[in-house]
Amino acid sequence: MSHPDLMTRIRALPIWQGEIEATPLTGGITNVNYKVTDGSGSYVVRVGDDIPLHQVMRFNELAASKAANAAGLSPAVLHSSGDLTVLEFIESRTLTEEDVRHPNMLPRVLELVKACHVEVPKHLRGPSLVFWVFHVIRDYAATLTENDSAHAKLIPDLIDAGTLLEREARPYDIVFGHNDLLCGNFLDDGNRLWLIDFDYAGFNSPLFDLGGLASNNGLSSEQEDWVLESYFEAPVTDDLRHRYAAMKCASLLRETMWSMVSEITSDIDFDYAAYTAENLARFRAALTDFKNT
Repeated sequence: MSHPDLMTRIRALPIWQGEIEATPLTGGITNVNYKVTDGSGSYVVRVGDDIPLHQVMRFNELAASKAANAAGLSPAVLHSSGDLTVLEFIESRTLTEEDVRHPNMLPRVLELVKACHVEVPKHLRGPSLVFWVFHVIRDYAATLTENDSAHAKLIPDLIDAGTLLEREARPYDIVFGHNDLLCGNFLDDGNRLWLIDFDYAGFNSPLFDLGGLASNNGLSSEQEDWVLESYFEAPVTDDLRHRYAAMKCASLLRETMWSMVSEITSDIDFDYAAYTAENLARFRAALTDFKNT
């Protein structure tokens, strides 16, 4: 869709009071987002259809966003129409990786993540998806093979790694996960934190979110032990550390393969090839460490 056509559709939404001004918001690598200001205030408009290749279904994102707001964790959903969703705009700054791992910030971030796991399902309505990372890995592998990806030669080894990790991460507990804990999905308004972007939300192991939080934000091994101990409110056992390490590797593998698929399917202006290389290196290092423990 052309930019003028998109602006026409945004202006036609029935919620505005008077003329609007729309400014693109940078940073999104799955959706296009705009800050829209009208006579009553400022809002965020998210633009995005279903993306079956990435397990993204907008009915699920919308339900999760509404539940997260009801739980007090996320901005309000004010309007939805097809592929357009209007959200409350929060005057805030987006966290960086350095912010997330700061000793004063990490406890606040973990509290928000745990609240998502525990509180959001209390408010969830209608059908909800399961986000099973090992299914996602296998599905990505098929997509990459079918589309003759430049990374196709890596697929057999990546599938084998996913199979190993699925076995080693057992047994599983299930919570309602955010499943995309990049630093950019945390906002700080100066008083509190907000969790945003529920594209991949769904029931999952809590270890996936905890591993993703660590791998996406460069937590130290000491911080990882602290996260596990604080989250589960108990000393960290060798068994828990092993299962956590497996899910951390799976999180990195999924992020790597997400980027590989995005290289050949996304029209968003983002350097997916560089993102693939960065995450593939992280995954390989984490898998080597996992196999050596």
